[in-house]
Amino acid sequence: MKNNFTIEDLNNLNKNTLMESLGIEYLDAGNGYVKARMPVDKKTLQPMGILHGGASLAFAETIGSLGSSLLINLDKYDVRGTSLTANHVKSVSKGYVYGFAKIIHRGKYTHVWNIDVKNENDNLISSSRLTIMIIEKK
Repeated sequence: MKNNFTIEDLNNLNKNTLMESLGIEYLDAGNGYVKARMPVDKKTLQPMGILHGGASLAFAETIGSLGSSLLINLDKYDVRGTSLTANHVKSVSKGYVYGFAKIIHRGKYTHVWNIDVKNENDNLISSSRLTIMIIEKK
């Protein structure tokens, strides 16, 4: 990792953001991976009482983007998500979902992440693929 942050530091980045609104909490991060959790509650449910697919996507993009941020020099570069696809394979209506983002391509200007979201019983809820652009700051 190029950036030396504690998990507490990373969670503090979520203050006053969508991530705080959704209750996203980082649990672990290392060289090319991020683990996090998000509650399944009134803020993340859709009207049918199950986790909203958009909440799952916001969760996936959040943890993949954080992973890229930990791999680059943030003084020189910014991270921007450019493509996110997902397959939702199971529903969940309560508790927490856990996300595991793993980098599968680490180029100079692009990163590609696989993000699996699972329930508390380790059942796959959704699987996403995120492409990140690494852009030079002006």
